[in-house]
Amino acid sequence: MIPLQMLLAALLGWLDREQRDVIAYLREENRTLQVQLGSRRLRLDDRQRRRLAVLGHRLRRGTLHEFATLVTPDTILRWHRELVARKWTYARQSPGRPGVRGEIRRLAIRMVTDNPSWGYTRIQGALKNVGHRVARSTIAGILKAEGIPPSGERPTTWRTFLAAHWPALVGADFFTTEVWTVRGLVTFYTVFVIELQSRRVQVVGCTRHPNEAFVVQAMRHLTDGIEECCDPAVC
Repeated sequence: MIPLQMLLAALLGWLDREQRDVIAYLREENRTLQVQLGSRRLRLDDRQRRRLAVLGHRLRRGTLHEFATLVTPDTILRWHRELVARKWTYARQSPGRPGVRGEIRRLAIRMVTDNPSWGYTRIQGALKNVGHRVARSTIAGILKAEGIPPSGERPTTWRTFLAAHWPALVGADFFTTEVWTVRGLVTFYTVFVIELQSRRVQVVGCTRHPNEAFVVQAMRHLTDGIEECCDPAVC
């Protein structure tokens, strides 16, 4: 009988080869399309640029230089920076300097509301990232006029904390399954996490011995981005 570890290794090797073949095919297909396109300029809509920007940012510049064919890596990363900037950018209500001041005021208040621990320097840096150079004293004056104290004096409620970190919060627990084996009735312990925002459940690992070592290893797999892990004690 072939050991499970060998079967898993063979399966992973096959998947890796298949993935490389798919990438090679897609790259060749892109080259063919580029030849057909010739010198004509490829026009992309906002949705297509957004999808390329999000996926391209995950790959980083080095990988983009190797795989990007439609546009340059600099263009893809610029699109991503524009997506980030749009999050904090509002349409001006009126032209001229007063509109700029109003926009900065709204941004500063929103930033400190969403992130109560941010101080004046942190807000100043965030505003600079979206094209606004503002002095710390100006930020302090804006927040003081709104009755918002400095970062060290701001109370952070549990509700505020949850609202600020909700996309990153998860819950974890075990559930048990009774399985009849040649050794009799055996209890298996499965650890899972649930993303509070999306309600997506992810199984992290399963074992007959839910000790500290298993939990530590399961959490390592989870934080490494691996969706599933296997405990040798299951086999």
